[in-house]
Amino acid sequence: MIKQAIGSRLARFLTAPRPDYVQRDTVPVERVARSLQPGDIVLVDGDARISTAIKYLTQSTWSHACLFTGPPTDDPDAPTLIEADLNEGVIRVPLSKYADHNLRICRPVGVGPGELQAVVDFAEASLGHQYDLKNITDLLRYLIRVPWVPSRYRRRMITLGSGEPTRAICSTLIAEAYQSIRYPILPHYMETPEEQGMASLQARHHSLYVPGDFDLSPYFRIIKPTIEQGFDFHQLNWKESGFPADENP
Repeated sequence: MIKQAIGSRLARFLTAPRPDYVQRDTVPVERVARSLQPGDIVLVDGDARISTAIKYLTQSTWSHACLFTGPPTDDPDAPTLIEADLNEGVIRVPLSKYADHNLRICRPVGVGPGELQAVVDFAEASLGHQYDLKNITDLLRYLIRVPWVPSRYRRRMITLGSGEPTRAICSTLIAEAYQSIRYPILPHYMETPEEQGMASLQARHHSLYVPGDFDLSPYFRIIKPTIEQGFDFHQLNWKESGFPADENP
């Protein structure tokens, strides 16, 4: 009970936003909403203290991941995303929660409607599960960057939670949902003597996945809302004189 209370206090501290966060994404959240399809993964460049630890450990821009469950809509206030939240556990949230954040859409390739529904069903079955607070302890250690940890060792040092089935963090929940239909994310490639020239795949344990892995995966397409909805640079309206105040050469 005491451990849970300490974890909850740490969660509130770590989810406090940083005042120096800068949003570079210029795509309106309504346009992002119109681009989403069930099964899409929405990566978030988080503005919380814990995001600093995740980005440092994973050497990635992305510190959080959500699963779009549908139905398709152009309303960013519809509760269409499932995420594992530090304070509230596995919940539904609207895309508008991240309207002021940098976002990226990752879409699986070659997955049928029934398989996508199985991924969504897996995530929905986890609604109400608690966030794995052991992950907070693992990340908090590395907010203090002494001693310095070489980047090649950081992933090995992330325990990423207790592994209890009723607890989850954002990326492990989504990874487990996709692995339930045997969809690859970043599997190990192995060539056996019996299969010379042919690589066999071995899945990583879902607890080893981090948000940036969906961006790095060769099996997810990166969706750019501006391009998907028709882009013609000839139609852009340029202001020719001067530079923005924060970009003077």
